[in-house]
Amino acid sequence: MNSTDFTATISVNQTPEEAFDAINNVRGWWIDEIEGSSRKLGDEFAVHFADIHYSKQKIVESVPGKRIVWLITESKLNFLEDKKEWDGTKISFEIFTKGDKTQVRFTHVGLVPKIECYRDCSSAWKDYITSSLYKLISTGKGEPTIKKEFGVTSH
Repeated sequence: MNSTDFTATISVNQTPEEAFDAINNVRGWWIDEIEGSSRKLGDEFAVHFADIHYSKQKIVESVPGKRIVWLITESKLNFLEDKKEWDGTKISFEIFTKGDKTQVRFTHVGLVPKIECYRDCSSAWKDYITSSLYKLISTGKGEPTIKKEFGVTSH
């Protein structure tokens, strides 16, 4: 992890195991419809945001209650000059306790200020992590993008 990789941390009252389960429920906090599964090591899933964003993730690390890492194996970010800018980057969720709280540290390894996507992607991630994922862990109901309302089509 590079210190310039985009990172966001949330603090919740739920257990590390509850946070872990919520993170793995990608439909509950990122986008309501995904292709594939996002529950266990080796699972692969893809997300589509209309003709704007497509990415395929593979779960390459999964330690219940502690850590989840996705490797982005394929991307097509049509709003960028380099549409494959996310290829080979990783998304990491570190879960730990601090006092009586559970902390979740999200890091998109490779999403750094010098790349084109940084401004828009870091802003979107911040909203998804600090609002939608936080709410899913805290209340059981996140605010994922609703695919049919977004007008999502396949890549």
